[in-house]
Amino acid sequence: MRPLRYSINVTLDGCCHHEAGLPPDEESMRYWTAELERADALLFGRVTYEMMESAWRKPATGTWPDWMDEAQIPFAETIDRANKYVVSSTLSGVDWNAELVRGDLEQAVQRLKQESGAGLWVGGVTLPSALADLGLIDEYEFGSAARIGDA
Repeated sequence: MRPLRYSINVTLDGCCHHEAGLPPDEESMRYWTAELERADALLFGRVTYEMMESAWRKPATGTWPDWMDEAQIPFAETIDRANKYVVSSTLSGVDWNAELVRGDLEQAVQRLKQESGAGLWVGGVTLPSALADLGLIDEYEFGSAARIGDA
C-alpha cells in the first residue's frame, strides 16, 4: 500500500494562498522537486490541477516560457511528466498525463492507495481537507512560505 502525503506552504500567519509569502528560491525549488519525485502520482482537485497545468505544463513548442528561471526547470519537468489523478465532478476530461477520478472519493482514493508504489502526493486546500476528514492522509508536511526575518 502506498502512502498519501499532503504538502503545502503556509505563511507565518496561516495563509495557504499560492501567491502569499515569498517567491520560491533555488533551495525551495530543489526541495519541492525532490518531494514530487518521491511520489508515483499526484492527486489534484480541479482548481489545483488547472492552476498547476497553466503554470507547469511544457508548451507545445518544447521550450519553457521566458518567465521561468533555470532553478524552476527541474521542478517544471518533474511535474510535467508526473502521472496525475484529478478529482472533479465538473470537468468532462483531462490530459497532461492525468486521469479523471469520479464517484465516491473515499473508495477512489483507497483504491489508489492500495496500488503498489512509493506514494501519492496531494496539494491544495479543498481536496486535502476532504481527504483529511476521511482519514486518508498518511503524512502531513507544512512548509514555510516566509522566513521569520521577512514576517
